[in-house]
Amino acid sequence: MTDLPILIAGGGIGGLAAACGLARKGLRSIVFEQASKMGEIGAGIQIGPNAFHCFDYLGIGDEARAVAVYIDALRLMDAQTAEDITHIPLDEPFRKFYGNPYAVVHRADLHGVLLKFCEDSPLVDIRTSHAVTGYAQDGDSATVLLKDRDPIKGLFLIAAEGLRSPIRAQLVGDGAPRISGHTTYRSVIPKDQMPEDLRWNAATLWAGPKCHIVHYPLKGGKVYNLVVTYHRDVREAIAGRPVSKEEVAQGFEHIHPKARQIIEHGENWKLWVLCDRDPISNWVDGRVALLGDSAHPMLQYFAQGACMAMEDAVALSHCMAMDRETVEGGLQRYQGMRRVRTARVQMNSRLIGEYIYHPDDAKAAVRNHVMKGMLPDDWYRQLNWLYGSNGLES
Repeated sequence: MTDLPILIAGGGIGGLAAACGLARKGLRSIVFEQASKMGEIGAGIQIGPNAFHCFDYLGIGDEARAVAVYIDALRLMDAQTAEDITHIPLDEPFRKFYGNPYAVVHRADLHGVLLKFCEDSPLVDIRTSHAVTGYAQDGDSATVLLKDRDPIKGLFLIAAEGLRSPIRAQLVGDGAPRISGHTTYRSVIPKDQMPEDLRWNAATLWAGPKCHIVHYPLKGGKVYNLVVTYHRDVREAIAGRPVSKEEVAQGFEHIHPKARQIIEHGENWKLWVLCDRDPISNWVDGRVALLGDSAHPMLQYFAQGACMAMEDAVALSHCMAMDRETVEGGLQRYQGMRRVRTARVQMNSRLIGEYIYHPDDAKAAVRNHVMKGMLPDDWYRQLNWLYGSNGLES
């Protein structure tokens, strides 16, 4: 490869993971972030064993484990009856089966681990206040186009700017994201404000008709992350708008009081309308490739958005190390390794929302009947396709 750096648009989890992976292979990159300072918004995310496989590949396993909160189980509750439907224990047999744990983490803490690696690496150059607007290429290089700045040439360009990526708009041209109509409200509260009988060391899902509630501990159990979702058929994309507790509670009258009380204890609620896109067959154009939400944005229901971005970073760095002589060949290999797997997660995220999180009546009864009969070993085998990989299988 030439002395030109690799260009990465976007300084979030996906972009920094890509820079980290490329640096581990001895490849130099420049990360362009449009914000004036590096950071990550949002609260908690769940990280499955596949994410920990990625951390280990990227050489940040110990650091990632240090900021994670290790929960005891994934719990599925019936939001109408407050009855247990099923749970997946995350104890030693789970860890032995997959070779890594399941945990939750504050998004900013995980971003901080990746950022420290990049800041400490002489192979990563991070540039803030650089808003990417598009790209150009000439067969031997790729050029990133920047708002109010001179273009910068590189060996190839990775787009990791998220759901509304300008580079995707140029490469794919598929318009605005699909608005699901699912409205999500998020809050983080201190442990002592969480109802005592719900202070479970678990990622808990209360599933109800057209709605669900999720909660789990963060920051070593000092706070709880609350996520409340209702399918309100909203057709406008909204991100991070403050809303009242009364607005959050609308539509949850049919939910059992034990679950509904979580809304009463939440504070400083903010609203997001969930969006995704249909899977696509091609996200590479010569020396330009998409990564993470720029390539395959998905609904939250599989808790795999950040995990898939990190898998992309692993696959990208692996493929570029293998194809040092042909950049285009390496990017095509990367796409081939990731396309089907990420599409499967996108599609399953929609299906899980409909048939696990939000069903009513007979559909809910079928869910309860099937899932109540599943033992831990059944769950391990069922989820092995997802949790057993670090993204290097096609």
